[in-house]
Order: sequence, then structure tokens, then C-alpha cells
Amino acid sequence: MPDFTRLDTLKIQHPLVHCIANQVSANDCANLALAVGASPMMAYAPEEIEDITAASQTTVINTGTPDSEKFGICISWGLAAAKDGQPIILDPVGVGASRWRLQSVNTLLHAFTPTILRANMGEALALLQRPGREQGVDAPAPFTREERAEAALSLARHSRAAVLLSGPEDFISDGNSCWCVSGGSARSALVTGAGCMLSVLCGAFAAVEPNGAEAALLASSFWKVCSQQAEQTAGSRGSGSYHIALLDAASTLTTADFAAESVWEKL
Repeated sequence: MPDFTRLDTLKIQHPLVHCIANQVSANDCANLALAVGASPMMAYAPEEIEDITAASQTTVINTGTPDSEKFGICISWGLAAAKDGQPIILDPVGVGASRWRLQSVNTLLHAFTPTILRANMGEALALLQRPGREQGVDAPAPFTREERAEAALSLARHSRAAVLLSGPEDFISDGNSCWCVSGGSARSALVTGAGCMLSVLCGAFAAVEPNGAEAALLASSFWKVCSQQAEQTAGSRGSGSYHIALLDAASTLTTADFAAESVWEKL
């Protein structure tokens, strides 16, 4: 069973979460980290690698809005974090959108092994070199529960990382076991960067939970509960209200409600 009191630890310790961010979602990711009690830092300069890595407790690498320079930055910071022994979260945004993105992300995976690999189904299929159904950075086509669970398990074995496969239901695997997290809200699909924010949550929980799969399970459960609460709060109002309600839920969710409202099962 996940240790939901890790949320209390997070708020007490305020770990520094270093993010190589997606330009589209950087502000939301920083605000979400603050909402749950972490301290975000978005640093890119190679001159800072040694100092920032030494100060941070976890590194989140998001490959969204990429160019060749950014992938070089991702490798440098990833190698530094791996050498320091800190958790690394990799979010391979839209990895199946082009051959160049796929080759570049595979270069990252050969350079270092992430603690948690957070991907959607289309991204997972691309990394597994299977025919995908991506549309830009999204995976809009339907997949069965069995297909998603199998993809999470296979990707965990392939990457040697804990995998959080996000979607209508999230699937978490360490390569041996698989868990499913239910709940959430379909309205999250209307918020750009909701997946990026989930990756930052993985980083925050990985700073206080040493087991990668359990940290991913906590992050997934937390975000599903926040999504449910945000939908209830926003009511019939539009996606902007829902967006704000997500951050409000993240900053006010108690450990007791987190535990009570999480819906997960081991498959």
C-alpha cells in the first residue's frame, strides 16, 4: 500500500526539484511544485550544473519544445544527477512525433537510466518501437486496459525504470508488477501540460519516497484526486476555471483525503 504520509513529509522537507522544463508548461509546473510543498528550480546553464545538482533532491527532465541544444542540456544534467545518485524523472514529450525526437530520447536513455519514465500510450509505443497512434504529443486513439497494462510492464523492462503510463487510467510498473490508478477527470485533456505537471509531481514524491514505482503511484493517485476535486469545484464553468481549480486542489488536499479518495489496485 502506498505511504500517503509522504505528502506530509514533502510539505515538511520542501525538497528542491530541479526541472528542465517544457516552455509550454514551465510556469504551471513551478506553481504545482510550490502547491505540494516542493521548491522548484528551472536551471539550464551548463555553468551551474555542479552547484544546482548538489543542492537539489531530484531532477525532472522534460523533452518538450526541443531542439538540439536542449537535448544536449538534458544529457548533461541527467548525467550529473545520475552521478550524484539522485532520482531522475524523464518525460519524453511527443517522442513518436518524429524520428529525430525518438533518436534523441533514445540517446538520453543510453546515457543514463531514469528512476521514473512518465509517458502516455503513444509515447510508450514509440519507445517500444511498435506502431503508434500519436497525434502530435497526444495519444487520442482508444486502447484496452490490457494493452495499457502490457505496455507499461514492457516499457519498464525495456527501460529498466519505473514507468507511469498516464491516461484515463494510469498504469505503473516496475517491470515485475503493475498497478492501476483510476479516477481523475476527462477535463484534464483540455489543460495543456497536465502530463508535464504529473511528471513534476513524480519528482516531488521521488524526493521523499525512495522506491520509484511507489513514488509514481503516489504522484498518479494525487493527480487523479486533484482532477476529481477540480471538476467538482469548476462545475459547469470552462477549462480556465478547471485549470485554476487543479492548482487549488493540489495546495489544499489533506493527507487524510488523499488516502481516502485514491482508487488504485495491484493487477
